[in-house]
This record gives sequence, structure tokens and C-alpha cells, in this order.
Amino acid sequence: MQHLWTDRATDEQWTTSVLRLMVVAAVGLALAIGPELARGMLVAAWVLVAATACYATAQIVATWRGRPLLPPWAVTVVDGLLVIVGCAWTGGADSIMVAALPLVAIAAAVRGGAVAGRVGALLLGLAYTVAAVLGSDTGVSLAHRLLAGAWWTGFLVSFAVLVGVLVRLLEREARAAESERALREQLVATQRARIDGVRVVLHEFRTPVASLSALAGDLAAGRLDGPARDRALTLLADHATHLDDMLDGLADLALTDGSPLGRVRERSVGLAELAAAVLDAAGVPPDRRVATVSPGDAAVRTDPQRLRRLLTNLVENAARHGAAEQVELALSHAGGVLTAEVRDRGPGIPAGQEGLVTAKGVALGERRGTAGLGLWIVEALVASMDGELALLPREGGGLVARLTLPLAGA
Repeated sequence: MQHLWTDRATDEQWTTSVLRLMVVAAVGLALAIGPELARGMLVAAWVLVAATACYATAQIVATWRGRPLLPPWAVTVVDGLLVIVGCAWTGGADSIMVAALPLVAIAAAVRGGAVAGRVGALLLGLAYTVAAVLGSDTGVSLAHRLLAGAWWTGFLVSFAVLVGVLVRLLEREARAAESERALREQLVATQRARIDGVRVVLHEFRTPVASLSALAGDLAAGRLDGPARDRALTLLADHATHLDDMLDGLADLALTDGSPLGRVRERSVGLAELAAAVLDAAGVPPDRRVATVSPGDAAVRTDPQRLRRLLTNLVENAARHGAAEQVELALSHAGGVLTAEVRDRGPGIPAGQEGLVTAKGVALGERRGTAGLGLWIVEALVASMDGELALLPREGGGLVARLTLPLAGA
């Protein structure tokens, strides 16, 4: 809205500056063609034209430089005085310069508003009445002079009222246009949020669905028995719970226009069980994983679905870029703060690029359909949980993703 008013003010300054110069040029041309218009004061009239031309030129230069020569109200006063003096020197009631009075009244109404415009028009009309009485030829009767002054006073006031109404209409249209633009931006943002929500769901469903398919296939083919079968059944149950939480988040998205991350649902979760579930969900084989929890029996109250999604994305990235090296997941809880570190031996991140890889659409790998969403989702989840995420170079090569998460009531 401020930008709109600034543009309008700049346009008004240029328009009035150019019009002022054109009026001065027209008066000068009229005096050159008909010197008798000066009523015997030709030299004084030309001095006034020259001075006004210099003033008009200075106003244009000041407008071009963006440094107003005078405050807006002072410009209107000076313009009015110049026109009144010109009318008094060029015939009073019969002066051709009276045609410039409506321009001054318009400027007063636009710059000062409705009330100031009407008061300014009234004062301008009264000043012209004085100029008509004092500057008219001796052959013009006093009644004619007063009639001319009264007519132009009424005309200027009426003109100012009309201009004030038009200005209010324009301001109302400007506010309506601004409101429409804000509403359009809000609708676009809402639509983008919905699209992002769908993409998040697609990204987050891929891993558990792929794991469920593989486990179901192994169980159906009888390739798992004993402890492996029990572990597979446990993982199937974990994935089912995770998918159920994801569906709750999708329901939240359908009910609100808010975050595509879903509603916060806090409950107690053991860190050891969480670490195992995250490594399993990320598909890290037992021989490539190292999990440490401190203290070993620590349990925290948080949103396990969000925390698991967050850590799973970090572990997936570590496993994907760490070649055949081990992926380490360390969880610790102390002083009401949960600290999680995911360490890998991948290529790491070039210096200065840490903030870019968490942007939406920036992919560290090639995953068709939702490439570049993993770390963006992580960043959004961290922000929604009031945490902090740091991507740091690991000594000896690789990357450390360190999450610091305050726990309410912990």
C-alpha cells in the first residue's frame, strides 16, 4: 500500500510540475501575441512570467532529483499567489489567467484532502475577488468585478468538492485493489501449501510402503524364520503405526490450511526404541548401523511421529551418501533438551552450501518425483518443533547432522 501511495505522489508531482511550466509558457505566448492583455503593465507582466518560469523549472529539476523544493502545501500557496498576482496585473475580472485557478484548486484538493481543498478553494476565490476589484480596468463596474469574484469563488469551491469526491473514489478503488491483491496472494500461498502437503505425503509414504512391500514379500515367500521373522513382524507393526500417524497428518491437512506437517500429538517415547525404529525405517542394514542412547533408558515426551520422520530423513540421506560406510545415530537427553546426531562418511557439503541443501527442490540424490524434499521437510519439522539443526563437517570426512530439540515440560 505504501508503494502505491509513493507512486501516486511521484506522478502527481511530475504532472503538476509539467502543467505549471505549460501554463507559464501559454501566458508568455499570450502576452507576446497580445501585449494589450497586460493593461499597460507589460514589463511587470513579463517579469512575473520570467520569475514563474524559473520557479516552474526549479520545481521540475527538484522533482527529477527526488528532493522537493517546497512542502506540498507551500507549493500550492505559491502557485495560488502567482496566479492571483497575474490576474491582478492582466485585467482583474477580465484576465485570461483566471483559467489557471481551477488547476490550483485541484492541486489543493488532491494534496490536502477534502476539507483543506474546500477551504483552499474558498480562500483562492476570495483572493481573486480582491484581485478583480483592484486590478480591473476603470471601465469595468464594481458590480461586474464583484460578480466575477463571487462566480469564480462558487465555481472553485464546487470544483474542489467534486475533486474531493473523485479523490475518495480513487482511494477506495486503490484500497479495494490492494485488498484483492492480498487475497489473491493468500489464495496462492494456500494452494502452494496444499501442493507441498501432497508432496510431503508422497515423500514420507515412500519409505514405509517400500519396506512393507519387501517384508511382506519375504514373509510370504518363507524367507524369514526365527528371530528374523519376529523382527520383521515388529517392523511391520511399527510401519503400520507410522502410516496411521501419516494419515492423521493428511487429515489435518484436509481440515486446515496450515502446515502440511500435520498437528502436534505428544506422547512418551523411549529413545532406544526410537533409534531402532528410525534405522529400520531408513533401511540401514545391521552391519552398517551404530546407535547410541544416553542415558540408555531415557524416555521423552514429544511428537514421536514428527521426530521419527525428521530423524528418518536424516538417516536416509546419510545412508544414501555414505557409500558402504557405517551410519551413526546418537541420541541423548539432558536438561530438558534432546540432542540427536546423525554421522556419515559421505562427501559432505561444500563450505557455504549448508543453508542451500535444506531449500525445497534441492536434491542431494536422484529420487524421481519428490527429489529435493527430504532436507526441506527436515527443516520444516525442526522449525515446527522449535529446534535447531546444524550440518557440520565431520572430522576425517563426512557430515554430522546435529539436532537440538527443547522438550516442553521435560
